[in-house]
Amino acid sequence: MTRLYANIAVLLVAVLLGGMAYFVYRGQPAGDQFAQCRETKVAVGKSVIGGPFTMVNHLGETVTDKEVITKPSLVYFGYTFCPDVCPLDNARNAEATDLLKAKGLAVTPVFISVDPERDNPEVLADFVGYMHEDMIGLTGSAEQVKAASVAYKTYFRRTSDEEDYLMDHSTFTYLVLPEHGFVEFFRRGDTAEKMAETTACFINNA
Repeated sequence: MTRLYANIAVLLVAVLLGGMAYFVYRGQPAGDQFAQCRETKVAVGKSVIGGPFTMVNHLGETVTDKEVITKPSLVYFGYTFCPDVCPLDNARNAEATDLLKAKGLAVTPVFISVDPERDNPEVLADFVGYMHEDMIGLTGSAEQVKAASVAYKTYFRRTSDEEDYLMDHSTFTYLVLPEHGFVEFFRRGDTAEKMAETTACFINNA
């Protein structure tokens, strides 16, 4: 009986690995106009990551994704009370934005809060104003935030019921092009220079 369970486990692992291989293979389809720009092995396209959302910006205006992503955008999910990761990541995204601007390429850094309980438009306005003059901050109801998070396949979780609670959350930055949707993501270890170089490649091949 133990051998039977072991054989079943091996079979399940083989099926899982096969599915993962297929997913990676689909990540860079033949004829991909951005193939020379990609470094990640993920399935791409509007049907996989990203999509419509309705939120409230840092000016208190209700906006949709079409009104926010009007130019190439670096989209990050975090929260303003974050003690270290979010400020560092958004400062890097702001630096990448300036590096691209120096190349004559306009990009919008977008900060989506996963902490709508504390991050109202006024709080977001202070945060994005400090980070970059072109940064757009987004918040909304719990349902609106959750919908955006699900669309972009992100993760977030409140860690406690205390007043000064923290939020666990994913830390990818997503490159989104208006006419193409999500095209690439960046990890925490990626530098502003690397992000600017890769983003420029996507913009120039769009």
